[in-house]
Amino acid sequence: MCRGYRRPLVPDATLPPVRTAVVGHVEWIEFGKVDHVPKAGEIVHATEWWEEPAGGGAVAAVQLHKLSGDCTFLTALGRDAVGKRAHLELESLGPRVEAARRSEPTRRAVTFIDTSGERTITTLGERLHPLAEDHLQWNELASVDAVYLTAGDEAAVRAARAARVLVATSRVMSLLAGADVPLDALVGSGRDPSERFDPSVLSHRPGLIVRTDGMNGGEYETADGASGTYDAVPLPGPLVDTYGGGDSFAAGLTFALGAGYAVPEALRLAATCGAWCVAGRGPYQGQLTAADIH
Repeated sequence: MCRGYRRPLVPDATLPPVRTAVVGHVEWIEFGKVDHVPKAGEIVHATEWWEEPAGGGAVAAVQLHKLSGDCTFLTALGRDAVGKRAHLELESLGPRVEAARRSEPTRRAVTFIDTSGERTITTLGERLHPLAEDHLQWNELASVDAVYLTAGDEAAVRAARAARVLVATSRVMSLLAGADVPLDALVGSGRDPSERFDPSVLSHRPGLIVRTDGMNGGEYETADGASGTYDAVPLPGPLVDTYGGGDSFAAGLTFALGAGYAVPEALRLAATCGAWCVAGRGPYQGQLTAADIH
């Protein structure tokens, strides 16, 4: 992949030290590259296939580690072989994984990647998420600069709020409404029906609301009434695989807000993370690192 994107994201072209964490979920994904997603009754053959731990929480945790060098991932995994393997492989990618163990199996998913790079996902089993009653390092979140949340229970959301900055995905709106804590940012895809949201269901308006639209950029609004759009960042190479692009975007936004960036600069870093992710195979190969920015 061409690593040609080197324009500074901030005036000194360096990333400040930021402590980060993710409270969220893991899925064991089997990926297959296909000419097209099968129609009803059709059999298609994958030209390439692989498997690895992913899901929104895992992808964001790895991206945050690559930016900050310091990310703790609070999650839940099954006591099965897949859960053990997911734990080991995620830690090999950088983040410190704090995982509660469940008797239920680790959730799996099958993801088709077609020739355009678009991903189509089928999940298998229930999503496992961390609970505030789990014996995880919840107290550490009070000393963290920024947390990204994709899953948990209401008490876990409240524990995550101890961080200086809390960013959450719009996939869990009912959870966020029940937890009733203010968010620094809420982010979701404007194209994914599962991520469309009405912020009025939250009693506290988020400080920043972002709706992404892939290669079209996206739009944002702030709690003080400002709104606007942001541009997508040119890809550093051909589009390979869109899986993980949105989660890498959210991680970049979380890092930037934790670092104190203004909204335009935060959105630019987030968009850069999304762009680099989709120019690599799977969620991790192409992710932006701190070294890529210097």
